[in-house]
Amino acid sequence: MRLAKARRHEPAVVWYDSYMDITWAVLLVIVLLIGWTLNLFGLPGNWLNVVATLVYALLIPPTAGRVSVGWIVVAAVIGLALLGEVIEFVAGAAGAKKAGGSRRGAVLALVGGLVGAIVGMFVGIPIPVVGSILAALLFAGVGSLAGAILGETWAGRDAQHSWEVGKAAFWGRLLGTLGKILVGSFVVSVVLAALVFEGI
Repeated sequence: MRLAKARRHEPAVVWYDSYMDITWAVLLVIVLLIGWTLNLFGLPGNWLNVVATLVYALLIPPTAGRVSVGWIVVAAVIGLALLGEVIEFVAGAAGAKKAGGSRRGAVLALVGGLVGAIVGMFVGIPIPVVGSILAALLFAGVGSLAGAILGETWAGRDAQHSWEVGKAAFWGRLLGTLGKILVGSFVVSVVLAALVFEGI
């Protein structure tokens, strides 16, 4: 009698578990997309996605029938995030070293890039779907250029030197952000593939 009652309740329990798994998976995807977007502003979006994937893997262990993420995927995501940081660092350092910018110029270039990316997201470019993303990238580069020029001028450098540092900041920010966005796209794709194919 007890066994019959238990079996009668099994479908409801399975349905509830499946519903909750799907809900958590959807929330993970939303966080991943937010993290990817943060890369546009020069913020550590890839690391937000690493933390989200790690927490999800701990909460939803890879067992049969669950929408889960395995530890191989977690390791891959961490590796990709590190790669993104290397790309951004190399792009920025190469530009700064070539132009010989000051610390003040570097700080204001970072601030200008962040402000420019935010403005670009709201201003946009009249291109469907990707207009805001392209604008954020372009405005971030322009903001870095303006910030670097202001910082170098403030530090007493001449106009020619300030312009050269500004150009280096522009290309460093643009290439570094593009690299992180590309890596971020791989992070999102790897996790989505794991969710679809369950617990890779």
